[in-house]
Amino acid sequence: MTNTLLGGLSVETFLTEYWQKKPLLVRQAVPGFTGVVTKDELFELARDPDVESRYVTHTETTWEVIHGPQKASDLKRKKQPWTVLIQGLNLFCPDGDELLHRFDFIPQARLDDLMVSYAVDNGGVGPHFDNYDVFLLQGIGKRRWLISDQDDRTLIEDAPLKILQDFRPVYDWVLEPGDMLYLPPHWAHNGIAIGECTTYSIGFRSPTYQELAQQFLNYLQDTLQLDGIYADPDLKHQAHSAQISDQMIDRVAETLQRITWTREDVRGFLGAYLTEPKPHVFFDSPDEPLEHDEFVEACTKDGYRLDARSLLLFTDGHFFINGEPVPVETDDQPTLQALADNRRVDTIAGLSEEGIALLYDWYCCGFAHPSANLME
Repeated sequence: MTNTLLGGLSVETFLTEYWQKKPLLVRQAVPGFTGVVTKDELFELARDPDVESRYVTHTETTWEVIHGPQKASDLKRKKQPWTVLIQGLNLFCPDGDELLHRFDFIPQARLDDLMVSYAVDNGGVGPHFDNYDVFLLQGIGKRRWLISDQDDRTLIEDAPLKILQDFRPVYDWVLEPGDMLYLPPHWAHNGIAIGECTTYSIGFRSPTYQELAQQFLNYLQDTLQLDGIYADPDLKHQAHSAQISDQMIDRVAETLQRITWTREDVRGFLGAYLTEPKPHVFFDSPDEPLEHDEFVEACTKDGYRLDARSLLLFTDGHFFINGEPVPVETDDQPTLQALADNRRVDTIAGLSEEGIALLYDWYCCGFAHPSANLME
């Protein structure tokens, strides 16, 4: 499957020669692919207030962006080019979640979400660049992609989108259903619909170092403890009572140097940070949860799977789900690792009582489900 997805390349070759280095065009990466939602289903999601969506329309010189929920009337416009984009399709569509995780040859810690865009003829979001890696998989119809590796990233002022002021493409490709284009960060691109079409975008997380630093400091704040209180038994009389003395600055600087962290602190931070749900994501507990014994019977028979909104990651025996660390018994770790990797396990037979209790708690929180229960 990955062999087809990458046009016959091995994962190792793709990572060595293309990942974050240069584009890759793959014809029939997913043979026969036309999408995972119909146009009507996509429009229904666009009108849903719980779904993050954008409606983009443009003329030759102007752009307009409307954030969802969208109006049904806008989704029927015919006078000018437009497109509607649905973010996080994997959260609302099981087939979308499955499609997203076909790209698990890139670590899940880097995987972000699946976006789908529907466009009428000549629709698009203009020439732009992203700060992250993206796979662009064509659904229905055709889309023309103009690609550039230009260094000039000057944007049009006051535009509601980050539109490049001077776009100079060096590649010109038309993608048909099942074709796919991989683009590394900062490669400028402009996708233009040829007739009506859909494009599925598999995006990856690329936080800035500034964001990582800020979030890490917030993490430390919750765990930091410096004993003692400020004291100055050697205080001297000052000529200016409003002056912050060098002695006070030195004393506080010396105290703050006691703030340190270890590699294990970074491990704990990354586990929590990378699995933290996005602000608009909420979990639904089952209306009528199975009793414990019924749950065990169902999962032993039919398996257990993570909810599409859940992210379970692990590192060196430490497990994290949805922003929280979770203790896992040593004997249970292989099963939990398989659950994290594959997002499902065929059975929970062999888990300890503590392991089963953990999975039952996740089920009651809406983090995961018995596989058969999910199909109902």
